[in-house]
Amino acid sequence: MAVKLELYRVFKEVAETGNISVAAKNLFISQSAVSQSIKQLETSLQARLFSRSPRGVRLTGEGQMLYDYVRTALGLLQTGEDKLSQAQQLLVGTLVIGASDTVTSWFLTPYLEQFHRQHPGIRLKIVSGRSAQVLSQLKAGSVDVAFASSSTDIGAFDCLPCFETHTAFVASPHYDCDFDHEYTMEELAALPLILLERKANSRLFLDQCLLKEGITLSPEIEVSSRGLLVSMARIGLGIASVTHEYVQQSLQSGEIRQLKTNFKIPPRSVSMCTLRDVPPSAACTRFMDVVATSVNK
Repeated sequence: MAVKLELYRVFKEVAETGNISVAAKNLFISQSAVSQSIKQLETSLQARLFSRSPRGVRLTGEGQMLYDYVRTALGLLQTGEDKLSQAQQLLVGTLVIGASDTVTSWFLTPYLEQFHRQHPGIRLKIVSGRSAQVLSQLKAGSVDVAFASSSTDIGAFDCLPCFETHTAFVASPHYDCDFDHEYTMEELAALPLILLERKANSRLFLDQCLLKEGITLSPEIEVSSRGLLVSMARIGLGIASVTHEYVQQSLQSGEIRQLKTNFKIPPRSVSMCTLRDVPPSAACTRFMDVVATSVNK
């Protein structure tokens, strides 16, 4: 196919110049090479493409029909090469990032702003989802880079830890509990708990940590989003298990208070993940550099 593509390039040049010697000069090859290429293409297609005269050559009817397609096809190839070059120079392209809404707003926003300012021609697309969802999309090739807290298939990804998160238990300042008391795991489990639904990674992690101590959690309320955890706690419906880093504003404003505990849930790491052994695009590589430069300081 590569050989025939070169024949088509010669054919297009001859068709447009109407002269074999001019075509040869433009292509930087000999006239005999041009003539041989046209003869080889006509033999391959079993069609006469040019009629010859002392003044040059002109397309036959069959040649004109072929030329219309060849011109379009080679034009598309040239456009593709130009677009690829522009993408490699970060002039155009699309970068698809998988992350939860919370990670995007709490962590990614300044990096997105910096990258967009430096490379305005690159379209940014954020695909929202929990860790398991965005990692699945990364594996399927639907996103270029994912920000996730854990993976059961860590061997499939290259991961750069970006920040740690810590579990906290919070309630309305007016909730009927003792904010000065250090609650044990058993005491906490006996309170009306507000937790994320079971398919959330942070919920699974919390359940596993307490199961190691022989404690099974039976929440009063299960919700689908982190924002609802704070909302439910704020109106006094129970004790919410939240990510401490994500609720700083609510804690500082006093709309919720943190309970003391005599135990600590191990921290979790949120990482920037790409597919192992699959080279990222130029845009993805640049965005990862922006994040990594800050994270590694």
